[in-house]
Amino acid sequence: MNKTFQVAQNYKYEILLVALLAHLYIGVILIDMSFYTKVIWPLNMLILGVASIGVFMEKGRVRNTIKNILLILVILLPISIPFLGTAPYFMPVLSLVYTVFFGYIFIEILRFLIKPSYINTDILSASACGFFLIIEVAVFLLQAVFYMDTSSIKGLTTGAPALVYMDLVYFSSITVTSIGFGDITPIAHTTKLLVSVLGVFSQFYSVVLIGILISKFVSKEDQK
Repeated sequence: MNKTFQVAQNYKYEILLVALLAHLYIGVILIDMSFYTKVIWPLNMLILGVASIGVFMEKGRVRNTIKNILLILVILLPISIPFLGTAPYFMPVLSLVYTVFFGYIFIEILRFLIKPSYINTDILSASACGFFLIIEVAVFLLQAVFYMDTSSIKGLTTGAPALVYMDLVYFSSITVTSIGFGDITPIAHTTKLLVSVLGVFSQFYSVVLIGILISKFVSKEDQK
């Protein structure tokens, strides 16, 4: 058991990065959306919860308690979709809880990136985690707005919650990378502004991240 925790501690950002990639892009190899919603989605969240353990090690009881409460919610909520999915405001609430969960992890990643004065593989892996966490937060924030007003985003496939999610993963990914094909477009002023904030924040993160990495590299060279 101690060895398992040691591995989780030593490779915490690499493990989290793999879990984030699986959660965002596993739809590439899936066809059955019902199976995804009932099985893969909760399983993905369980894996993400386990993957985030290392990030919150030695971070204090309060932070871990908050993370565990959020984790229980993000695992239970998708399991409830077959029973409560049509209830008013269920999907917006689910989406907002996911936004808070991924935002909470993102803040912890930022704490780590800013603190040390060195650069190593942990810094690089954590930087990548931060980028994909921005996409996660954007996906569920936009999803919350969409379920409150389905006319706010044009071009989404609405046959199942999993299809909406995957379309928003695609849309958020091409937005933060400044590609923007235009097949999915925000219509309401709320979604237009959210997408604008997403684009600006992702670019700001990239610029600040480059500055952080350069400063850590220079600091390491000065120490030599």
